[in-house]
Amino acid sequence: MGRMKSTGTWSAKGVRCAVTVLAALLALPGCAQPGGDGGDRDTSDKAGSSAAASANPKPSESYATPEDWTEPERWAALPRGKRTDEHGSEVGFPHTPEGAVAALAAANTSTIEGSTDNKDEQLRLYYSYISKADQSEAAAERVELGSIENGKTIAREMGLKPSAPMPPGAYMRTHSIGFQFIEKSADEVTVWLLAREVQKAGETAREKGSYTRTLLGAKWEGDDWKLSVLATRHAQDATNGKPRPKMVAPGDAEFNSAGWTAIREAS
Repeated sequence: MGRMKSTGTWSAKGVRCAVTVLAALLALPGCAQPGGDGGDRDTSDKAGSSAAASANPKPSESYATPEDWTEPERWAALPRGKRTDEHGSEVGFPHTPEGAVAALAAANTSTIEGSTDNKDEQLRLYYSYISKADQSEAAAERVELGSIENGKTIAREMGLKPSAPMPPGAYMRTHSIGFQFIEKSADEVTVWLLAREVQKAGETAREKGSYTRTLLGAKWEGDDWKLSVLATRHAQDATNGKPRPKMVAPGDAEFNSAGWTAIREAS
């Protein structure tokens, strides 16, 4: 079976930073190119147990566990948000470190499909999850303009017509599959977040996947966790000069040695 190898404002700069809609909102040093401290990407997605398992890391009764599956040593059933906001996003996470990770994972979950384009998703994430202290009219405009251009880039990469709705069966989806804490306190939590992105250019096209690893910080704001420029900078400072955890899918033995905790869907 194949294994993986191993500014104070929000803007649209570095929109392909970690190839996630969330990372597109981060104005972080090094984020404009893959491999920066803000986030990076592994496109060496191979067929096999790790690739299959990463889409749903917990084997179910209908899922045949691969022979070389290595059970993750650490699992987390992250809490759900208490409500859905006016943008259709899950919010209202508990005031705990796991609640902060759940908020970051929700903010890193996106779907571009049908009439929902990249601009729709980026603006949804911006208004639902970015700290109010980091939001501004100018920043929202930069995100909107950047997301339009990035949407065209995504379409071209998938072999589709830019600015046109995705054809039937086409999509691009991102979801988080693992995390590890960097630092945590009552009102600030910083993490490495491991995610999987899949894209399909149409009903008969082959699904392609890649993995992203993103450095993020959340602060407790009012009654919920929000992504924060300041907290993310604290994460950068805490990890500066240290090795980044390897991007490895759940089910791979190296997932455990890399220090990841697998995310289990809450019931």
